Parts: sequence; structure tokens; C-alpha cells
Amino acid sequence: MKRLTLLLVLALAAGCSVAPERPVTKQELYRTNLFSEFTIKDSPESVLATLNREGEVVLEGKSRYGDEYYVKILATSTGLKIRLYAK
Repeated sequence: MKRLTLLLVLALAAGCSVAPERPVTKQELYRTNLFSEFTIKDSPESVLATLNREGEVVLEGKSRYGDEYYVKILATSTGLKIRLYAK
């Protein structure tokens, strides 16, 4: 039973978001062109705060062509990574 509990705790810890090693700047966020390519309800400031606190954020966005997506932004040691998922 102790082993099962330990495995569960390790699995949960590995799946948690962590703050990035260095804070994400507003310039880095704007360089992604995310706010010019998609209509996003969240403000850049709130996205930046969430990225710096949790290391990742998932947003709902609408492209210029009307397609809706979930936009996942990850703060990695090499920079921001963006993944799109069709809604």
C-alpha cells in the first residue's frame, strides 16, 4: 500500500505545472504574434502573469478565418512553445 501511495504522489508531482526558470517578458509574448493572429479574450497581462506563475496557460482563440482553437502556451528554458488544438 505504501508503494502505491508513493507512486501516486510521484505521478501527481510530475504532472503539475511549475514556474519557468526565468520570467517571461511581454516582448517574448508579443514576438509570438499570438494576439495579432487570434482573437483572444484574455489580456496579454493576465496571460503573462499566468505563464510566470504556472509555466503554462490554455486559452480559447478564434483565427482570422473564424476557426476556433484552444491555444496552449508553454514557458520552456528555450522560449515559448505554442500548440494549437481544434475546438
